[in-house]
Amino acid sequence: MARREIANLGENETIDEVYLVSNKQLRPNRQGNLYLQMQIGDKSGQVNGMMWNANDHVYRKFDDGDYVRIQGTSQFYNGAMQIIVSGIERVDVKEVDESYFVHLGGAEIDGLRGQLAEMLRGMKNPHLRNLAECFLIDEEFMQRFCRAPAGVKNHHAYHGGLLEHVVNLMKVSQAIVPFYPQIDADLLLIGAFTHDLGKIEELTYDKGFAYSDEGQLIGHLVMGVALIDEKAHEAEKLGGEPMPYELVLRVKHMVVSHHGKLEFGSPKVPMTLEALALNYLDTLDAHVISYGKLIEEDINTDSAWTIFHAPIGRKLYKGEPPRS
Repeated sequence: MARREIANLGENETIDEVYLVSNKQLRPNRQGNLYLQMQIGDKSGQVNGMMWNANDHVYRKFDDGDYVRIQGTSQFYNGAMQIIVSGIERVDVKEVDESYFVHLGGAEIDGLRGQLAEMLRGMKNPHLRNLAECFLIDEEFMQRFCRAPAGVKNHHAYHGGLLEHVVNLMKVSQAIVPFYPQIDADLLLIGAFTHDLGKIEELTYDKGFAYSDEGQLIGHLVMGVALIDEKAHEAEKLGGEPMPYELVLRVKHMVVSHHGKLEFGSPKVPMTLEALALNYLDTLDAHVISYGKLIEEDINTDSAWTIFHAPIGRKLYKGEPPRS
């Protein structure tokens, strides 16, 4: 029997399949009875899972990030698919074909890492090249960077997602600079590389994706600035000369302003040409990926439009469905 991928579930399907579980919560309803809420997913997508009449014993049978065998029924609720779970059991990872859950394989990760290093080592500015080199030769950092997601659920929310997002953003940055000679190409490139580096500490991703305590209390923008300060000191030793103060300041400004607006979490708005460009390019990459996922996973299979998505305040047009 073919595997039932999350993205292909229909209304009222009987489910008996292995999925990845995360964000489990044991909650009381209005009557005080406990129910279990969780996220159930594979590489095709995620849905909400609900198990009524749960208890602490069921809650403790598995952890976030475990593979579990789910028995239940799919249903639409408030315009989204969910699974009403009747049974759940932890599955040993040795019994699971992880290709159903991994977006990027080892060869793809290695390829992206190679592209990243080639672009950074190709910069003309020796100070920025030394700064980048201090990240590239830090194997512990690179291992974490290549494994981290770019987000918990919004965009590039999978192992290697941060690396893929950064490499794509660096390529787009290189593509636009010939049209804007006012922009410092190396500064924009290092900004694309460093803008989300704090996420390696803001997020936890060994088992499931969540925010660390430091991530909740400080956030990846501040963490990213601390990483740049640390590597700037190492770059001075590597290069045998001080890092230009203003150059490091411009890199850190791109990190703290790349969300673009104060209400979006940036402590500063972009105030250099490179910071301005980075904000727009980062938003473009994140939105194209996340909006594309909404279209791909939409449950309105017979409609040219997706359901209404409150977080973005709109439906998305998919085009007319194929005629049978």
